[in-house]
Amino acid sequence: MSFLPPLDPHSTHPAAWSRRRWLGTGAALAATGAAPFAAAQFRVEVTGVGLVQYPVAVAAFRGEDGVPQRISAIIAADLERSGQIKLMDASNPGAGLDEAARPDLAVWRQRAADALVVGSVTRLADGRFDVRFRLWDVVKAADQGGQSYAVVASDLRLAAHRAADYIYEKLTGEPGVFSTRLAYITRVGQRHTLWVADADGENAQSALASPEPIISPAWSPSGLQLAYVSFESRKPVVYVHEVANGRRRMVANFRGSNSAPAWSPDGRTLALTLSRDGGSQLFLMDAAGGEPRRLQQSSGIDTEPAFAPGGRSVYFVSDRGGAPQIYRVAVTGGQAERVTFQGGYNISPAISPDGRWLAYISRNGNSYRLHVMDLNAGTVTALTDTTADESPSFAPNSRLLVYATQIQGREALMTTTVDGRIKARLGGQSGDLREPDWGPYLR
Repeated sequence: MSFLPPLDPHSTHPAAWSRRRWLGTGAALAATGAAPFAAAQFRVEVTGVGLVQYPVAVAAFRGEDGVPQRISAIIAADLERSGQIKLMDASNPGAGLDEAARPDLAVWRQRAADALVVGSVTRLADGRFDVRFRLWDVVKAADQGGQSYAVVASDLRLAAHRAADYIYEKLTGEPGVFSTRLAYITRVGQRHTLWVADADGENAQSALASPEPIISPAWSPSGLQLAYVSFESRKPVVYVHEVANGRRRMVANFRGSNSAPAWSPDGRTLALTLSRDGGSQLFLMDAAGGEPRRLQQSSGIDTEPAFAPGGRSVYFVSDRGGAPQIYRVAVTGGQAERVTFQGGYNISPAISPDGRWLAYISRNGNSYRLHVMDLNAGTVTALTDTTADESPSFAPNSRLLVYATQIQGREALMTTTVDGRIKARLGGQSGDLREPDWGPYLR
């Protein structure tokens, strides 16, 4: 595996590509705009046990058997995947259990549940669905409130994710991330596709498809745009894509390679790796386009930039010390500081939104494993026992990571808690799954 940026779309040199990026041939241009609903559906498999978990029962919603999505199951899977919720026996002890009736909380205490979620789904006269839910504190016998949503069928999953966000925040005091989105890339044969999906991997929509490679998707801080690299013109070029309407603009097509876009926290600046001056170096440029500014002068190859929260510094990978390691430099330039010292080959930095954690991939022999560093304490923990991990990305609440890996020879997208105790497999679709990026809270 190499951390080096792609220099030539048809290069066969091993240093020109990261471990699971691929080559494409042909000169056909990529198709833009939204594609029909994807058939890809992901299976969620949660494994592991967290240290502190809230025991919660999510009862079947009244009327949900007659609608396209089982709302209670989506909510339950979201909560369990967070790592902080332990699902309890939720079989309905009696008829008429919904948000409008007060449940017999003694029954749920006997099932060792601290909280109970009940609700209903009703089809309205205009064809929409009325989704309602209520959260009960079983221990205190207290009503914790609820919400209702009138949505079209295609937004039923979003309603369930928003309900899970509400419940998670009431239980933990922190915002949930279940209504956020993931971007990732697949390759099936010679077809490369950039997908936008729910945070559980479901409801995948094609944002871009091409016979040529697409790499390095990166969400803007607003969640309205994606930057990525396309090889449709037979060289790596950086585009910014508007997710809602499929419009895009070219932002970097300089001589040589244009790669590894990363957004500043305010969305005004992109960090890029450019080889226009001979050698791959870091540059900053206006997200709307314009002339890039070189961040620093280096004799090595510098790539994979990632802004720190606040936007005052940039983490990146460089081989200036002889092997790839992660460094940090101020956005004003100057001397770079080495960050990783444990392990001889560390790449793909991702910084948690709260600034506490640095996730990255470390190679040990032929194994590539996800690690996380506590930036305050300097301690490093290996989060996985797989051997082909890549492309970590933090959820906006800093508690979860998504990454790509291989399990029993199959490509998969996984989420993990930052302690590595709870993992959920999102991958289930055929083809290669690559380079996930977790979107922000929608503003």
